[in-house]
Amino acid sequence: MLFSELGLDNRIVQALENQKFTETTPIQREAIPYAAHGRDILGCAKTGSGKTLAFVIPIIARLISQKAMTKRDPRAMILAPTRELAKQVFQVTRDMARALNLKTALIVGGDNYNDQAKVLRKDPHILVGTPGRIADHLSDRSFFLNGLEVLVYDEADRMLDLGFNEQLLAIHRQADHRKRQTLLFSATLDDPKLRHLLDSLLNNPQEIMLDASYELHADITQTLFFADHVEHKQDLLKHELETRQYNQAIVFVATKADADRLSSWLQQTKMNCVALHGDLLQNQRANVINAFGNGQHDIMVCTDLGARGLDLRKVNLVINFDLPKHVEEFVHRVGRTGRAGEKGSAISFIGPRDWQSYRALSKHITQELPVQAHPALPGKFKGKTAKKKISTDQTKTFKKKPSSKAPKAHTKRVDNTSGTDIGHVPIKRKPRPEAED
Repeated sequence: MLFSELGLDNRIVQALENQKFTETTPIQREAIPYAAHGRDILGCAKTGSGKTLAFVIPIIARLISQKAMTKRDPRAMILAPTRELAKQVFQVTRDMARALNLKTALIVGGDNYNDQAKVLRKDPHILVGTPGRIADHLSDRSFFLNGLEVLVYDEADRMLDLGFNEQLLAIHRQADHRKRQTLLFSATLDDPKLRHLLDSLLNNPQEIMLDASYELHADITQTLFFADHVEHKQDLLKHELETRQYNQAIVFVATKADADRLSSWLQQTKMNCVALHGDLLQNQRANVINAFGNGQHDIMVCTDLGARGLDLRKVNLVINFDLPKHVEEFVHRVGRTGRAGEKGSAISFIGPRDWQSYRALSKHITQELPVQAHPALPGKFKGKTAKKKISTDQTKTFKKKPSSKAPKAHTKRVDNTSGTDIGHVPIKRKPRPEAED
């Protein structure tokens, strides 16, 4: 379906065409009509499905067709879990809003707080930000939400994982009025905390569940190799990066220290590599992402900080040096490739410490993910056998078998000195000899 067939304002359709957007994705086709009519939305779709435009377009449509509730308060706000995702969403929002003469502002942690307060005093129509920094400005009364018309929670599951529950509720309370529309998108709806939050935030939402929470891209080829230990993983990584053809690659690791160590090791092997993790300052992180996005580096080693929100079209290879603990993070990691209909490859190394995570993947991922020995660098590890548990039906009650021998007769011991039986009568204590004078 074309955007022009959704009944949108011609100015919006023209702005989309100027950015080379003509055909809708499934999430856009399903969500935009309901959201444009003011319904709350509960959406669940895989990463890279185009959901950003699925909530940006209805926001723009509402703001240009309806009168503002107040003169100064922001009319729409989009919350994202990380600075990187917030910036990605902000770029899409700004490009669309600029064409319709709407002002936008980005409010995230790491940027100058006072400069943000000045921007808020200029009364932007749309705010994009992270929950922590937005809540801080609300607490300091830098702006108010009495006139907020649309509130978007993008990747709400991730915001809860990062501990933003209190901030999300605080923002909700300050914009809690009957005319507010809420659009919530999440990669998974299994978390009980999220289910509890949905009851508070949404009012009779239209549920749009296009994909299973843990369904992988059909355009991404999955390959999993056994690995014995860290050194074996490094050998596998070096071999794959040297022998495979790719434009750019992202290597995911478990910790910040691993990101620095592995990046330095790859640089020593003459590979053009850079590291990205949460210990970097905000401007350093932005410089790394911009440099990698512009093609200055071939490889980026990062933690799960880079698993969401980075729309890097040249990345066609993702390598999981370590498997993540949560299945949804695996989906987001491999979703950094194969975007916008392009083909991609994802490789995962499965060592003894990754086995539990792999078993969780196998239970929840709809596709089969067999692990194989590497053809060039096979190892000894072949997986762990699950311990067999005896079911209650199989358990038997073992009773002590009666002895075939007759019980021994009780024998009496006899005090040879006095002729008294011992065993049936109490033993009398011998009287102490009287002291001599």
